[in-house]
Amino acid sequence: MTGIADSAEWSGTEGTMAGVFRVPDQMWERIRPLIPAPAKVHRFGGGCPRVPDRDVLDAIFFVLRTGCQWKALDATAICSSSTAHRRFQEWEQAGFFEALWTRALADYDAEVGIDWDWLSIDGSMGKARWEAGKLVAIRPIAASSASSAA
Repeated sequence: MTGIADSAEWSGTEGTMAGVFRVPDQMWERIRPLIPAPAKVHRFGGGCPRVPDRDVLDAIFFVLRTGCQWKALDATAICSSSTAHRRFQEWEQAGFFEALWTRALADYDAEVGIDWDWLSIDGSMGKARWEAGKLVAIRPIAASSASSAA
Protein backbone atom coordinates (compact mmCIF):
# COMPACT_ATOMS: atom_id res chain seq x y z
CA MET A 1 0.00 0.00 0.00
CA THR A 2 1.42 3.36 -0.96
CA GLY A 3 0.72 6.48 0.97
CA ILE A 4 0.91 10.16 0.16
CA ALA A 5 4.58 10.24 1.10
CA ASP A 6 5.34 7.60 -1.55
CA SER A 7 3.65 9.39 -4.43
CA ALA A 8 5.60 11.32 -7.04
CA GLU A 9 3.66 14.49 -6.19
CA TRP A 10 4.95 14.42 -2.60
CA SER A 11 8.41 15.91 -2.94
CA GLY A 12 10.32 18.92 -1.71
CA THR A 13 8.66 20.83 1.12
CA GLU A 14 5.29 19.05 0.88
CA GLY A 15 6.28 16.60 3.64
CA THR A 16 7.15 19.37 6.07
CA MET A 17 4.95 21.83 7.92
CA ALA A 18 5.83 24.36 5.24
CA GLY A 19 4.28 22.09 2.62
CA VAL A 20 1.25 20.92 4.56
CA PHE A 21 0.12 24.46 5.30
CA ARG A 22 1.15 26.00 1.97
CA VAL A 23 -1.41 28.27 0.29
CA PRO A 24 -2.44 26.61 -3.00
CA ASP A 25 -1.05 28.24 -6.17
CA GLN A 26 -4.47 29.24 -7.50
CA MET A 27 -5.38 30.91 -4.21
CA TRP A 28 -1.99 32.63 -4.03
CA GLU A 29 -2.52 34.18 -7.47
CA ARG A 30 -5.77 35.72 -6.18
CA ILE A 31 -4.20 36.95 -2.92
CA ARG A 32 -0.90 38.33 -4.24
CA PRO A 33 -2.34 41.58 -5.72
CA LEU A 34 -3.90 42.44 -2.33
CA ILE A 35 -0.61 42.36 -0.41
CA PRO A 36 0.64 45.89 0.25
CA ALA A 37 4.02 47.00 -1.05
CA PRO A 38 6.79 47.00 1.56
CA ALA A 39 6.57 50.13 3.68
CA LYS A 40 10.23 50.31 4.67
CA VAL A 41 13.18 49.95 2.38
CA HIS A 42 16.64 50.55 3.75
CA ARG A 43 17.64 54.00 2.57
CA PHE A 44 21.15 52.90 1.62
CA GLY A 45 20.05 49.63 0.05
CA GLY A 46 21.57 46.51 1.52
CA GLY A 47 20.24 44.76 4.56
CA CYS A 48 18.96 41.20 4.65
CA PRO A 49 16.90 40.05 1.69
CA ARG A 50 13.17 40.27 2.32
CA VAL A 51 11.44 36.97 3.12
CA PRO A 52 8.98 36.18 0.29
CA ASP A 53 5.42 37.28 1.02
CA ARG A 54 4.05 33.82 0.25
CA ASP A 55 6.24 32.20 2.92
CA VAL A 56 5.12 34.80 5.44
CA LEU A 57 1.46 34.30 4.53
CA ASP A 58 1.90 30.54 4.95
CA ALA A 59 3.36 31.19 8.41
CA ILE A 60 0.52 33.53 9.40
CA PHE A 61 -2.11 31.05 8.23
CA PHE A 62 -0.27 28.30 10.12
CA VAL A 63 -0.57 30.28 13.36
CA LEU A 64 -4.22 31.10 12.70
CA ARG A 65 -5.16 27.52 11.77
CA THR A 66 -3.29 25.73 14.55
CA GLY A 67 -3.62 28.30 17.31
CA CYS A 68 0.07 27.96 18.16
CA GLN A 69 2.13 30.80 19.55
CA TRP A 70 4.15 32.96 17.18
CA LYS A 71 7.41 31.66 18.70
CA ALA A 72 6.45 28.10 17.68
CA LEU A 73 7.01 29.08 14.04
CA ASP A 74 10.76 28.89 14.60
CA ALA A 75 10.48 25.08 14.83
CA THR A 76 8.48 24.71 11.60
CA ALA A 77 10.99 26.07 9.04
CA ILE A 78 8.17 28.03 7.37
CA CYS A 79 9.41 31.45 8.40
CA SER A 80 10.85 33.05 11.51
CA SER A 81 8.36 34.06 14.18
CA SER A 82 9.57 37.65 14.35
CA THR A 83 9.28 38.14 10.59
CA ALA A 84 5.79 36.62 10.48
CA HIS A 85 4.52 38.66 13.42
CA ARG A 86 6.05 41.91 12.16
CA ARG A 87 4.57 41.40 8.67
CA PHE A 88 1.22 40.42 10.22
CA GLN A 89 1.14 43.75 12.06
CA GLU A 90 2.22 45.70 8.96
CA TRP A 91 -0.43 44.05 6.79
CA GLU A 92 -3.13 44.50 9.43
CA GLN A 93 -2.41 48.23 9.66
CA ALA A 94 -2.42 48.47 5.85
CA GLY A 95 -5.89 46.86 5.68
CA PHE A 96 -4.76 43.70 3.89
CA PHE A 97 -6.82 41.25 5.94
CA GLU A 98 -9.99 43.30 5.53
CA ALA A 99 -9.37 43.42 1.77
CA LEU A 100 -8.75 39.65 1.77
CA TRP A 101 -12.01 39.06 3.66
CA THR A 102 -13.92 41.30 1.23
CA ARG A 103 -12.40 39.50 -1.78
CA ALA A 104 -13.18 36.09 -0.27
CA LEU A 105 -16.81 37.08 0.35
CA ALA A 106 -17.15 38.41 -3.19
CA ASP A 107 -15.63 35.21 -4.64
CA TYR A 108 -17.91 33.02 -2.53
CA ASP A 109 -20.91 35.12 -3.49
CA ALA A 110 -20.06 34.75 -7.18
CA GLU A 111 -19.39 31.00 -6.90
CA VAL A 112 -22.08 29.82 -4.46
CA GLY A 113 -24.19 32.85 -3.64
CA ILE A 114 -24.82 34.58 -0.33
CA ASP A 115 -28.36 35.30 0.81
CA TRP A 116 -27.81 38.85 2.01
CA ASP A 117 -31.43 39.07 3.25
CA TRP A 118 -30.70 36.66 6.09
CA LEU A 119 -27.78 37.49 8.36
CA SER A 120 -26.96 36.56 11.92
CA ILE A 121 -24.50 37.92 14.44
CA ASP A 122 -23.48 36.02 17.52
CA GLY A 123 -21.59 37.36 20.48
CA SER A 124 -21.24 37.34 24.19
CA MET A 125 -20.50 40.06 26.71
CA GLY A 126 -20.14 40.04 30.42
CA LYS A 127 -18.59 42.19 33.08
CA ALA A 128 -16.05 41.09 35.61
CA ARG A 129 -17.39 40.26 39.05
CA TRP A 130 -16.87 42.96 41.63
CA GLU A 131 -14.81 40.58 43.78
CA ALA A 132 -12.23 40.20 41.01
CA GLY A 133 -10.53 43.47 41.96
CA LYS A 134 -10.18 42.60 45.66
CA LEU A 135 -7.19 40.82 47.10
CA VAL A 136 -8.32 37.75 48.97
CA ALA A 137 -6.25 36.05 51.65
CA ILE A 138 -5.43 32.48 50.65
CA ARG A 139 -4.59 29.87 53.23
CA PRO A 140 -1.14 28.33 52.81
CA ILE A 141 -1.23 24.80 51.38
CA ALA A 142 0.82 23.32 54.21
CA ALA A 143 -1.61 24.57 56.83
CA SER A 144 -4.67 23.25 55.00
CA SER A 145 -3.20 19.81 54.24
CA ALA A 146 -1.74 19.24 57.71
CA SER A 147 -5.18 19.16 59.37
CA SER A 148 -6.59 16.66 56.87
CA ALA A 149 -3.85 14.05 57.32
CA ALA A 150 -5.22 10.86 58.83
